[in-house]
Amino acid sequence: MQKIVSYLQDLAPDTSQNIQIVESAIAAGLVIFALIAGWVLSKYVGPKLRHIWEVRAGYESDLAGRRIRDMIRRATTFILCGFFFSIWGWSLIPQVIFALTIAITLGLFTNDLIRGVRMPDWLGTVMGLTVFISSALGLAGNFDRITFALKRVGFNVGTYHISLLAVITTIMTAIILFAVARVSMKLINHVISNSQLDSSQKVLGQKLATVAVLAVVFVLGLDILGIDLTALAIFSGAFGLAIGFGMQKTIGNMIAGIILLMDRSIKPGDVIAVGDSYGWVNKIGVRAVSVLTREGKEHLIPNENLMTQEVENWSYSNKNVRISIPVGVSYNSDMDQAIELMKQACVDVPRILAEPKPVVWMLEFQDSRVKFEIRCWINDPQAGVGNFRAAVLKRVWDLFKEHGVELPYPQNDVHIKSLPKNTDFNISTD
Repeated sequence: MQKIVSYLQDLAPDTSQNIQIVESAIAAGLVIFALIAGWVLSKYVGPKLRHIWEVRAGYESDLAGRRIRDMIRRATTFILCGFFFSIWGWSLIPQVIFALTIAITLGLFTNDLIRGVRMPDWLGTVMGLTVFISSALGLAGNFDRITFALKRVGFNVGTYHISLLAVITTIMTAIILFAVARVSMKLINHVISNSQLDSSQKVLGQKLATVAVLAVVFVLGLDILGIDLTALAIFSGAFGLAIGFGMQKTIGNMIAGIILLMDRSIKPGDVIAVGDSYGWVNKIGVRAVSVLTREGKEHLIPNENLMTQEVENWSYSNKNVRISIPVGVSYNSDMDQAIELMKQACVDVPRILAEPKPVVWMLEFQDSRVKFEIRCWINDPQAGVGNFRAAVLKRVWDLFKEHGVELPYPQNDVHIKSLPKNTDFNISTD
């Protein structure tokens, strides 16, 4: 770099103005080179990074692909410009050129990063402008004076002075750490979801990983802000006691959810019945379990209720469930034929298991019918029980109608012992 500058300076008269012009031209050329390098790198490396992000994070989006390319281009630009800025003692105008380029690309990079993790657009704009102003002031050499002025603006709380600089630093640190935490949790959750663990172990691993990431981010944030952890430990005991009493139910539900996942007594996809709620477990959350019914209603049952109340789990050890379907047959029908037709209906319905074999029992002689019960097994209760019963009954109806088996209807026998005298009473058989 020094040889290039010396060579160009020898071509012009030795004046300070010409030196600044030469250095400014070199700085502009280096900025253009950094922009071109960023564009080339984003064109060839961007698609590969996008593919890695989609595979690892499980998130496919054209918008995410464009953001990744833009972030690579801007990161390459401000890294190269920062390198060029640091290796030579530039005059004022080249310093301004490099400072503006670095500040603009850093601000745009921050904006893309904040929006890329699905945080509000206005937050990305505010953070981008903040980073742009801070970088520009820092590179221009006025950062110390600005920070000194921000420290003087504030208010006192007891013996502590809360300055505007501390507030701004805290907010920016929280936003950046929150964005990093969201990206980390998304990557970890995707890795766990693609592992060989079963559904309950995946949910448990994701929740424990989320707690671990949030704990690390919290401690890291305190360390960055310079908060003394020993002082925090002194007051955290009383604070934790107050939180324990105030959030007893919430903490109890959270612990109950972790126990359910570790015990594996209830897993996502299980078909359960709790009180009046029946359906399959859609999600085990921090506070409640989501049970989705066949009507599309979603019941949120607190985790603690599943620990203390009786729960009927249709798929705890296996998903085989026996379904009983009552059927009535007229006394005028051939009972052996009716039994064979009901067995044939079980064979014709595809959801019924071949083993254990479906059976038909004659249970009771009632007023107008003989009561039978079809007992068969299925292994997909999450697909619905009501629609399964309807399918079996529809097939029974078709077979009975085809073979002339009568279905009963209510009948009453009336016995007349005597009639009043002079009563004209005709009985018709029509």
